[in-house]
Amino acid sequence: MVMRRTEYLALAGALIGLSIASSAFAAQLDVGPQAEWRQAYEDAPNLAVPRSTVPMLSSDSATATEAAIARYRDIAAQGGWGTLPTNLRLKLGSRGKGVIALRRRLLATGDLTQEDNASDTYDSFTEAAVRRFQTRHGLGITGTVGEQTIAAMNVPVETRIQQLEVNLVRLRSFSGFLGQRYVVTNIPAAQVETVENGQVVTRHAAGVGKIDRQSPIMTTRAVDINFNPFWTVPVSIIKKDLIPRMRKDPNYLRDEKIRIYNSQGQEVQASEVNWNSEDATHFTFRQDPGADVNSLGTVRINIANPYGVYMHDTPEKGIFGDDYRFVSSGCVRVQNVRDYVTWLLKDTPGWTRDQIDAAIASGQRIDVKLAQPVPVYWVYLTAWASPDGIVNFRDDIYQKDGIQGVPIASADTE
Repeated sequence: MVMRRTEYLALAGALIGLSIASSAFAAQLDVGPQAEWRQAYEDAPNLAVPRSTVPMLSSDSATATEAAIARYRDIAAQGGWGTLPTNLRLKLGSRGKGVIALRRRLLATGDLTQEDNASDTYDSFTEAAVRRFQTRHGLGITGTVGEQTIAAMNVPVETRIQQLEVNLVRLRSFSGFLGQRYVVTNIPAAQVETVENGQVVTRHAAGVGKIDRQSPIMTTRAVDINFNPFWTVPVSIIKKDLIPRMRKDPNYLRDEKIRIYNSQGQEVQASEVNWNSEDATHFTFRQDPGADVNSLGTVRINIANPYGVYMHDTPEKGIFGDDYRFVSSGCVRVQNVRDYVTWLLKDTPGWTRDQIDAAIASGQRIDVKLAQPVPVYWVYLTAWASPDGIVNFRDDIYQKDGIQGVPIASADTE
């Protein structure tokens, strides 16, 4: 079961400025209107991570990543940044040698500046620097130092350089023209980006494939959209999830409004299926539409591919507030899906936001073909930089970097 950070629960929405007393700390990742943290570091606006409009897949991003490699090589030449005690736990108001060691680590990567107060107290400057570090590494922005933050800080600079070099190759492979309008899903970041005329238009938190049910790396196109879709359960999920659940709870299908059909398209009862075998794989299981019950929520975005995956809404909006969002069976769940669909249908006549809302409210299955298919890229980037000098890292969730020492994401809380 996915564990959530209860202190900073966030739901759907695009990136917004995080509200503080007198200045803004803009988060790198998009979070929703419900995801607002009260900040206590109004004295450190210079430590905020600015929102970048530069696409992740761009020549500017590749150039910035090259510059980051040079910076990190300089850090390595100066002896690196050392390590912190793995049991170190710090928060606003903490004092002692541990705070001094933390400041030294934050100074090494520019998360804290020399001008900021250099006492042994975990003050608002230190808290702001920790939040900045956590933002860059895709961690929960708690402003406190716990196990996961320490693990990320203790990755050697040499390992980070390797990670940047591996991902620079990936970035360069997308340095050409990707389309006037296109979508990028960065799987390790669990994030979706829409890009138009070389600028990021929207960002969305995403739920992506579990480690044992990975979202595929691919180039494809969004071709059509289903409002209030049925969900036909894939065979893989019938085997891994549906059969085991029916063995434990014979009412599961009824409660989830999933109907069973035989090969002639006739509806059959659950009692007619032998749940102690794989007999169920010979039937079709279809879940009724409905925002509260259907696993696809209110919208499914179809993307041409041989893997049987797509992008969709979800009734489980709470996942978008989790730090660990590797929760699906390969498909991508999109936060603020109506904004995303509105952008996709921008060039399709008759589909304004009001009309989209009306289609969803009708509860009826409605299919819409995009006037112009939109390129969609599902990529695997665990390290990249933006022209403003922000260097981002994500855990190597599927272990594709081939580098020892890169953290593997877990659902554990800080």
